[in-house]
Amino acid sequence: MNAEIIAVGSELLTPTRMDTNSLWLTDRLNALGIEVVAKTIIGDDRARLAETFTAALRRSEIILLTGGLGPTEDDVTRDAVAQALGRTQTFRQDLCDGIEARFQKANRKMAEINKRQAFVVDGFDPLPNPRGTAPGLWGSIEGGKAVALLPGPPNEMKGVFAEQVEPRIKQLMPPLHIATLQFRVAGMTESDLDQLIAPVYTKYTNPVTTVLAAPGDIQVHLRARCESQTEAEGLVAELGAAIEALLGRRIYSRSGETLEEIAGKRLKEKDATLSVAESCTGGLVAERITRVAGSSRYFVGGFLVYSNAIKTSLLGIDSQLIEAHTEVSEPVARAMAEAAKAKTGSTHALSITGYAGPEGGTETNPVGTVFIGLATPQSTEVRRLTLFGERARVRALASTNALDWLRRHLESV
Repeated sequence: MNAEIIAVGSELLTPTRMDTNSLWLTDRLNALGIEVVAKTIIGDDRARLAETFTAALRRSEIILLTGGLGPTEDDVTRDAVAQALGRTQTFRQDLCDGIEARFQKANRKMAEINKRQAFVVDGFDPLPNPRGTAPGLWGSIEGGKAVALLPGPPNEMKGVFAEQVEPRIKQLMPPLHIATLQFRVAGMTESDLDQLIAPVYTKYTNPVTTVLAAPGDIQVHLRARCESQTEAEGLVAELGAAIEALLGRRIYSRSGETLEEIAGKRLKEKDATLSVAESCTGGLVAERITRVAGSSRYFVGGFLVYSNAIKTSLLGIDSQLIEAHTEVSEPVARAMAEAAKAKTGSTHALSITGYAGPEGGTETNPVGTVFIGLATPQSTEVRRLTLFGERARVRALASTNALDWLRRHLESV
């Protein structure tokens, strides 16, 4: 089965509000084995919403509308759905009494306009909403299609969906078993990854493959839906093995953990500790490491050495070394990593120095040049990277490359 989500509200078309309801609903629908094939945001315009709803009915089996069920004139969802279906609306005194009781419980008088929330599109069932005044609505449409009207406030929407809509959707679905597998990959661009694995996954319509990308960190989701759990797991394992053979060590997680979680896990396995010395990333590696609960077991601390003077005074980097090679260089990255390791007593240390942009850089080392140092009990190595993109992307990529290098080193010793 497939589904479509229509988020209603002019405020969602402004730069200050985001439609988070559809993200939550997509997650819940996917867990049921239902693919969301379209999402639309529509302002408070009755005719435009009716037109969008009519189009959704032609192409999707389940249509969920969120928002626009309030008492004011710009709450048009009920009216638009009734208009699109050619149906009337009926006032329900029992619903009005329930709404009024909520106001009385709060020692408030119900405004006359709240009676609008007690109207029900003919052929629809009201859905109780104990967290708000707007009941949801559920209707079955000719052709086996289903429609749910959900309140807009997220806490109300989640409650009505989980308690009222999800059980109804499950009754519509044939028995179905779902198996999933997730790979998280570092050190590749989305285009390079897709070029590598697309010849494999495009041969399959089941499992479905979804690729999600962030700077330097890509997720590959596989989801199979079958009549038996054994069949679903077998399909996921078959495709997963083929993808894993292509990606190899680039895969750092197979169960959803973040790169900083995996790096921390490897440090604990080796009874190792980590310190950092960061310049252009401004403490981003340390921040990511310490996002993980329990990171105090392996993270010693770090140095935020943005200026050359601080590199010298805090880490003891020879000013003549910086002057001779510049602060963005292999010798300085090496010295930073070794100094962090020595001063903290950690077994491992990462250093990062570079030009994140938009200003800076030299002819030899333009903006996007980053040097990463890794000091270990055995040796110190430095890698030079050329990263592309805006400042935030360069910083994110630099931190990801540093953590992934640490992860790979720990898995190889």
